[in-house]
Amino acid sequence: MLSDFIAGLPKVELHVHHVGSASPRIVAELAQRHEGRSPVPADEAALADYFVFRDFAHFVEIYLSVVDLVRDDEDVWVLTHEVARELAAQQVRYAELTVTPYSHVRRGIPAPAFCAAIEDARRRARADFGIELRWCFDIPGEAGLPAAEETLRICLDEAPDGLISFGLGGPEIGVPRPQFKPYFDQARAAGLHSVPHAGETTGPETVWDALRELGAERIGHGTSSVRDPELMAFLAERRIPLEVCPTSNLRTGAVPQLSAHPLADMVAAGLLVTINSDDPPMFGTSLNQEYAVAASLLQAGPQQLAGLARDAVTASFLPATEQRRLRDEIDGYLASAG
Repeated sequence: MLSDFIAGLPKVELHVHHVGSASPRIVAELAQRHEGRSPVPADEAALADYFVFRDFAHFVEIYLSVVDLVRDDEDVWVLTHEVARELAAQQVRYAELTVTPYSHVRRGIPAPAFCAAIEDARRRARADFGIELRWCFDIPGEAGLPAAEETLRICLDEAPDGLISFGLGGPEIGVPRPQFKPYFDQARAAGLHSVPHAGETTGPETVWDALRELGAERIGHGTSSVRDPELMAFLAERRIPLEVCPTSNLRTGAVPQLSAHPLADMVAAGLLVTINSDDPPMFGTSLNQEYAVAASLLQAGPQQLAGLARDAVTASFLPATEQRRLRDEIDGYLASAG
């Protein structure tokens, strides 16, 4: 069965959010610890209804209510370790987690303690689960330039060993990308890769801004790119990867139904596409499920799914030797699966 092939396929995850990956069990436990001080249900079953989003703005509101549950560095460590456990169970060998330190620092967790917690959890996850984690520290766009300044400061002054990239998340509507150019310029000068979200709930002009103003090396989502043939040609020619998250796009209203998702158009145009889960428990999905969705949208079998897994390795910021090792593992798995 294709589901069995997907379950065993070695994978890389490039677009998954730290807090957004908290399992219902962990969210419920945190809610119990802070009961009476949070609207988040302390019951796992009730979380399914809580994680139903009217639109992207409502999703951000709910997401931030879960962020409010992370009150100290112990919470940060447990959350990070559990996210690694969930990913490793899906045969994820390497993941670049999007982390928003500003959201935690402004809630009272000192930046050094926050960075120490995720870094210690990263090392433990490698030993416990055999998974490698790296960090993308992102600006929460809705918090504006003060958040950009503080995020950059943490990157420059407190950077954990696993930090490799600088991002921009949150709402796109009303949050122009060009205003963040000075911060991306400094982050890139310090050796960090540029991986902003763009073109999910806005048009292709946001993707152009991310490319031209922020020096984007990968685009988070980028679904609206298909509306601009020139942009599609540019992305294909430059081999700039897109981090595609189909179920997320459905649940936040970026696409009206999965059948309308532009994944097939992206692949047909020769774009370097990667499959990702974004905020999996909040969207009722997993990386394995996203590969199943991709299989349906593309009418794909094991060969093409293994190709998507290889493309994710290529799009990662792993060293070339590690990329080769992972691609060899994927090829070996495909061969053994017949």
